[in-house]
Amino acid sequence: MGAKVIPVIGIRKRSSKKQRAIEILVRLKRLYPDATCSLNYASPVQLLVATILSAQCTDERVNQVTPALFNKFPDAASLANADLAELENLVRSTGFYRNKAKNIKSACQTIVSEFGSQVPKRMEDLLKLSGVARKTANVVLSHAYGINSGVTVDTHVQRLSQRLGLTEHSAPIRIERDLMSLLPQPDWENWSIRLIYHGRAICKARSPACEACELSDLCPSSVVTSD
Repeated sequence: MGAKVIPVIGIRKRSSKKQRAIEILVRLKRLYPDATCSLNYASPVQLLVATILSAQCTDERVNQVTPALFNKFPDAASLANADLAELENLVRSTGFYRNKAKNIKSACQTIVSEFGSQVPKRMEDLLKLSGVARKTANVVLSHAYGINSGVTVDTHVQRLSQRLGLTEHSAPIRIERDLMSLLPQPDWENWSIRLIYHGRAICKARSPACEACELSDLCPSSVVTSD
């Protein structure tokens, strides 16, 4: 007989959403013990810029672009005074380069004029910067300053959180609130990083590898094959 696709029934049917979230977190830590931010940077402002560039672009591509960019403009002051056309040319291959260059220059001008050339450490201040929403602010606060103010929600985190049944929302801010209520605050950022790793390796957008997924018994969206 041919293989039949059946839903997995297991822990996910017997436990609360919060219990499942914690168990998923435990397994992600085991699966990706060394997971960390994959953007290359040497300072908070470089992380901020790299994260702005990563919008709708791979981290790999950003890491190819930033060495030349940071060699020419290593800090907030130099970026604030950069020639916009030169900045555009340096970040062109990341896509949407005009907007990104404009936002980077404007954000760094604000950092210089309002924050003493230092990237601020408060969410409300980061959100004043051009091109910075909660996703970018969460990355900067967590990885530059060790401050977990929220959960970073990118496309991987959004897709997997929905598939895992941890949120019914599609708006990033509402997904973030749901995840913050389910996870311990110290794990908010490493949850996102590890979920991103899992999204790249296993739970891909078009062809999730449910048969190879070590979260399948916790996932309402998972299917397995049975002879």
